[in-house]
Amino acid sequence: MFTSVLMIEKALTSADVEFVTTLHGDEDVAFHVLLQPRGEQADRLLRAIDDIALGELDEAVREGETPEGKEALSTGERALEVSLTALRTAGAEADGRLLEDHPLDALRAVVDEVGADEVIVLTDPHYVEEFFHRDWASRARHKVGVPVLKLFSHSKA
Repeated sequence: MFTSVLMIEKALTSADVEFVTTLHGDEDVAFHVLLQPRGEQADRLLRAIDDIALGELDEAVREGETPEGKEALSTGERALEVSLTALRTAGAEADGRLLEDHPLDALRAVVDEVGADEVIVLTDPHYVEEFFHRDWASRARHKVGVPVLKLFSHSKA
């Protein structure tokens, strides 16, 4: 069984589920999903800059509406459950947890705990963080000791 730790920031779309569950062909895959809600990550300004860079001006204007704090965690719990159900429906083993703080420390601990073969970081583009190599995938490559694959979400959840 191939073991992947999957870091996400929102519910997986059906396209995302199909993509990650077919990455390894017919090999059985177990996913350990770590979700940190978008409102618990970078500040609103960085999120708005990312939206503008993607040409999503309406999204940039609505960044103030992005749930934060306890509301983000509640939204995150629902997104995690939707994602786990979708992965299981696609035939993969899946468990997961919600992250509140220090996602890379949690990532390293989970990689060690489950003996992961790889890490998949699946998010929307975050151009500011990526430019400065401060995004999850860039930072994880120096921490986890297994291959880190960076993928962009196929569509809005």
